[in-house]
Amino acid sequence: MTTRTLSSRAWAELALLGLIWGASFLSIRIALDEIPFVTSVAYRVGVAAIVLWTYVALRRLPLPRDPKMWGALLVMGLLNNVVPFSLMAWGQLHIESGLTSILNAGTAVFGVLAAAFFLADERLTLPRAVGVGLGFLGVATAIGLENLANFDIRSAAQLAVVAGTISYALASVWARTQLGGLAPQVQAAGMLTGSSLVMIPAALWVDGFVIPTQTDTILAVGYYAIIATAIAYLLYFRVLAMAGSGNLMLCTLIIPPVAILLGAWVREEALSNQVYLGFALLALGLIILDGRLLRAARAAATRGA
Repeated sequence: MTTRTLSSRAWAELALLGLIWGASFLSIRIALDEIPFVTSVAYRVGVAAIVLWTYVALRRLPLPRDPKMWGALLVMGLLNNVVPFSLMAWGQLHIESGLTSILNAGTAVFGVLAAAFFLADERLTLPRAVGVGLGFLGVATAIGLENLANFDIRSAAQLAVVAGTISYALASVWARTQLGGLAPQVQAAGMLTGSSLVMIPAALWVDGFVIPTQTDTILAVGYYAIIATAIAYLLYFRVLAMAGSGNLMLCTLIIPPVAILLGAWVREEALSNQVYLGFALLALGLIILDGRLLRAARAAATRGA
């Protein structure tokens, strides 16, 4: 992971990205009160694809000509949108938005593990291994492994969200190995197009033609499709260019508190102390994976010596 010094502008945009994605969990849950989860995902990827292709056209960005690249974008859409969006939307029908966001933060942990397994230049060093271990412990604590002994729909929903994070992690490896050379915005637009080709027919087959009628639902769909998906991807790549991939992990720490506060405020969701302990362990693991505190401690020790 590349880590750079964060400018004030990069900090501001990183925080904005965390706020946008943190609020997406509430908007998805609001939409699910009226529309089925498959249809909610279809709207998300379909609308976002239109917005991003408009951006690509206005910027006149070059498009891939190799059919194999379009196939790779379809696989990316399955791994990064279809599977995780669907699993997490279904999971949110049965667990709190805040808990979903905490489990979603495990994406960074699984991403490090997937990179170490599939990529030769991403070794699992001792600090990373400690961070991954704490991350797993945090996820397990948040779920409450003792609850899996009496397996129910809530347990299944939590495991579905975790499975979604594993899919995200595999998508990051796929993007690095298969999508090189494409402008990031074209990658995002192509990926969402592949997702739309899967999810729109699936929604029509499973749910029929469902159009939201309630104002809250329409606003929620507009938010998570246009702002939390299309615009967030563009913002993500801006922050990536300014701050580097290592600093983007900090966004993972911003998202859950936002989602927890909004869920408690709007939907009166309450999480147990065990869930908060799980997030604390997960956050500690992410901080260790980020590495800057460890580097600062070493630098301080060197100056002291």
